[in-house]
Amino acid sequence: MRNLKLIIKREYLARVRNRTFMVMTFLSPLILVAMIMLIAYLASLNSEEQRIVGINDETGLFAGEFRSSEEIKFIDLSEVNVEEAKDLVKEKEYYGLLHIPEIENNVSPDIQFYAQEAPAFGFLTQIEKIIGGKLTNRQLQARGIDIDLIEESQARVVIQIQNFAGERTSKMSTYVKMFFGGAAGYLLMMFIIIYGNMVMRSVIEEKTNRIIEIIISSVKPIHLMLGKILGTSFAGITQFIIWVILGGIMLTGVSYFAGLDVTQIHSPQQQALEQLSENDLQQLVIDIAKLPMLTLLVSFLVYFIGGYFLYSSIYAAIGAAVDNETDTQQFMFPLILPLMLGIYVGFFSVIENPHGVVSTVFSMIPLTSPIVMLMRIPFGVAWWELALSIALLLLSIAGTVWIAAKIYRVGILMYGKKPGYKELYKWLKY
Repeated sequence: MRNLKLIIKREYLARVRNRTFMVMTFLSPLILVAMIMLIAYLASLNSEEQRIVGINDETGLFAGEFRSSEEIKFIDLSEVNVEEAKDLVKEKEYYGLLHIPEIENNVSPDIQFYAQEAPAFGFLTQIEKIIGGKLTNRQLQARGIDIDLIEESQARVVIQIQNFAGERTSKMSTYVKMFFGGAAGYLLMMFIIIYGNMVMRSVIEEKTNRIIEIIISSVKPIHLMLGKILGTSFAGITQFIIWVILGGIMLTGVSYFAGLDVTQIHSPQQQALEQLSENDLQQLVIDIAKLPMLTLLVSFLVYFIGGYFLYSSIYAAIGAAVDNETDTQQFMFPLILPLMLGIYVGFFSVIENPHGVVSTVFSMIPLTSPIVMLMRIPFGVAWWELALSIALLLLSIAGTVWIAAKIYRVGILMYGKKPGYKELYKWLKY
């Protein structure tokens, strides 16, 4: 046990004192903050730019329907023919020209939008909605139908959502739950990939330098492997904490001195939130408060540690089995595949049916449960499902560590041979 502590301490200090580790620890938050501020700056430039659109309306029906805003300004060019309007728009470098030809026999006109580049999808949708609504009303009036009566007769239906116990929820509660679960699952996946690779490279480095031959004479292989995994994980947690603290301080400071507000970055999700009513926003806050935060936090720590141990032991075994990083490629895809599958199942199956067969099964499989179960927890999971998933994960960790230690014990002293899956199976019998 004393040797294990010494290995953990040595591995931790070797990681944190490494020049590359130190540079990336302080450089990564700087790069991330710079990227966020660049996005905020470009978003502010984009919001300040007003697009000018010319309208050449030969019908005389639609030009007055378009209302200018801070983003788009409409200019009526109906007094000139379409060719002159096109030349004017091109000369003035406007955003584009909307040409509406004459209507013949109540048939929808062949409308054209001339522009140097393809316009935004939302912009075209807005124009189509305006013109389509105007044409619909015109045809209804031609048939003697009272438009005002139709508008007065339209009913606005708002469906209230609540469970059988009478607890209300909002329409966006599913996305709120998916956000918290998805963030936890994605963070876990990134940590496993980044620091699992670090464990593998550490094993390959010591094996290549022949240092391992000296260390293995006084330390059990399983203690050496566990020490590397734990030491690297502690170094990774230290780096992650520094990233969060340093990134938060830098983001706040740069935002204050540069005068950029990252909250003003307009996205489709933010625009959807702005369109919610006050009651919907209040209900959204209530939904967030109802989330099982304590269960999610505790489960995140359990799956975070368990998932990392499970995959890191495999990374360590791969590092011991090869002589360089190039030889690891044949093993990496089968290792990354369960993580990718977990993310896929989480985002495409859990959000649709969190308690379905697919979601439930993959939340029990140890290689995918750390991600899928974290995504299911915000939707509510029975305690026995959570307990069974954790139990299976712990059993898998014990089995994987045992198998990885067998491979590690043989492979750490093997040189000059690229093993295949058949060779690794033979090592398990030694």
